[in-house]
Amino acid sequence: MSAAEETAGDVPWGEVTPEAARRLLVAAVDAFAERGYHATTTRDIAGRAGMSPAALYIHYKTKEELLHRISRIGHDKALEILQGAADGPGGAADRLAEAVRSFVRWHAERHTTARVVQYELDALGAEHRTEIVALRRRSDAAVRRIINDGVAAGEFDVPDVPGTTLAVLSLCIDVARWFDSAGRRTPAEVGALYADLVLRMVGARPAG
Repeated sequence: MSAAEETAGDVPWGEVTPEAARRLLVAAVDAFAERGYHATTTRDIAGRAGMSPAALYIHYKTKEELLHRISRIGHDKALEILQGAADGPGGAADRLAEAVRSFVRWHAERHTTARVVQYELDALGAEHRTEIVALRRRSDAAVRRIINDGVAAGEFDVPDVPGTTLAVLSLCIDVARWFDSAGRRTPAEVGALYADLVLRMVGARPAG
């Protein structure tokens, strides 16, 4: 699924205005996912958007600014998903399952975008990278809180909470690398599978 196709439903880039800036961002997602950040030129991006290279600089000062905008929106969404699950109803097992289901589903449904968001972090400038790393730490903290709650309640058997948190997030993020829209599993099915795998990972058992 291309970034253009991904915008057809709930318009995930709807917060990007004006329309020309959104078109450039969508084109950048596709180009970065296909060629990598460093191999993509501003001319490539403008061409995909049906615009001139000069038009790009009206909306984005640099190629790196485009990547930062993509990364910020993606990481804000990731944090929204994981904090929403952490603050949601039910026991730790319910909340962890919801976090994994939702996070995996987003990485599958938006796999083109997610590949750029998750795997081009090192291409950001120092200031922007620091900002994004802080968002990633907050996402990590949301999952770690759920797992700590499960351990405290006797729902989970987890000797190493930080290591397990890293394993859970890595498992979810990797979906963006291999998911194929033409494959036999839907994003929802992959989400359900991974939620079950993660609950097994933490040794989930009924509360009490």
